[in-house]
Amino acid sequence: MHKGKRIGIVGSGPGGVSAAIGLLNAGYRVRLFEQNPSPKPLGGAVLLSAPVLAILRSYGVDVVNNFGSKTRVQFRNPRGKVRVDLPFNPSVEKALGIEGWHYGILRSSAFARMLEVLNTLDPNALVPGRKFVSYEEHDDELTVTFENGDTEVVDLLIGADGIRSRVSQQALGDLNLFHVGLRVWLAWCEDIPELPKDMGALHHGRHVQASYFPMKHEGKPGYEWWIVEPSSETAKPPADTEAHIRALLKPFAYPMNLFADRTDFSSQIFRWEIYNRPSLKTWSNGRVVCLGDAVHPVSPYAAYGMGMAIEDGYFLARAIGSCDLADRIALTQAIKTFEAERVGYCNHHVEFARKLGNIFHQAPAPLAWLRDLVLDNTGLLQKMVQKDYLSDAERMSLSLRELHV
Repeated sequence: MHKGKRIGIVGSGPGGVSAAIGLLNAGYRVRLFEQNPSPKPLGGAVLLSAPVLAILRSYGVDVVNNFGSKTRVQFRNPRGKVRVDLPFNPSVEKALGIEGWHYGILRSSAFARMLEVLNTLDPNALVPGRKFVSYEEHDDELTVTFENGDTEVVDLLIGADGIRSRVSQQALGDLNLFHVGLRVWLAWCEDIPELPKDMGALHHGRHVQASYFPMKHEGKPGYEWWIVEPSSETAKPPADTEAHIRALLKPFAYPMNLFADRTDFSSQIFRWEIYNRPSLKTWSNGRVVCLGDAVHPVSPYAAYGMGMAIEDGYFLARAIGSCDLADRIALTQAIKTFEAERVGYCNHHVEFARKLGNIFHQAPAPLAWLRDLVLDNTGLLQKMVQKDYLSDAERMSLSLRELHV
């Protein structure tokens, strides 16, 4: 009785949950298939931008009361000299009714708020213990098969199952994942009273980045901090994580020296080897469409992975609208609209982030010295970040008129 309204989503991360909320609000029957007993986001805190907060607000998430910590972000050299100061755009602030641009929050806290909304809309939407195996497409529907032998018939299948997406692999071909030559250590700690609660900084050394930003966890202040260092697909993790991290922090100016002393290295740090895939021109095939890391894995230089996935889910639900999914022509047009709004935008941000990673971590010694000389004495990096990161995101924010206040 739900024909034309049946949607299956594989993967219950932020992108999958965002799409599920948007599509449930549009009147679809949504089932969100998760291979684990319950969804669990990986990593520590995250910076969410103003348009992402506006999307969450439209879903019913309270983004005003103790949600996140408003943060101004700077790029600095290892001695603390400012190279980039990301400005706030008054037009975006006024349009969205949200001060600033970035807000820091523990990833699990933000995700829990999204799950609360999902459960309110449909307590049966999330289906745990369903590991996707394959799908078979028919003329006007698909049959999805899971590892336990169960099947589900849907009109549209959404792949939101992460960087090693099985849905994307069947729909779009080999993932062609490659290691980008970087490793990230993500950590978080409780509040450090002597530090300002509205400033984050990315310090770039010769080949290592050490950074931090304030965030909130269940309304309580704290800090996310991280280190980016060169790595490889075959590199082994250090035997003594804490000693390794403290050695990497030594060249960096105050306040980076404070964070290791406030962190429990047994439970508050996460190692992340960074993989990407070549940019795709399409994220769909027939009645299947993918989003988030399943089609555009994000390196740490974007600081945008969770936020971009949430945006994907919102844009997909908006493009589908009240479409009769049994109508192949209408569904195809809706997916084309979604891809026109997101594919080029996301590819640009992912590629720019990868470019910054190469500039800061892969340059040989003579070029690294010259790079630092230029960045310390010119506004080149400021112009690059504003042109290749902020301008596109600000235009996108101003185009979301339905989210303006």
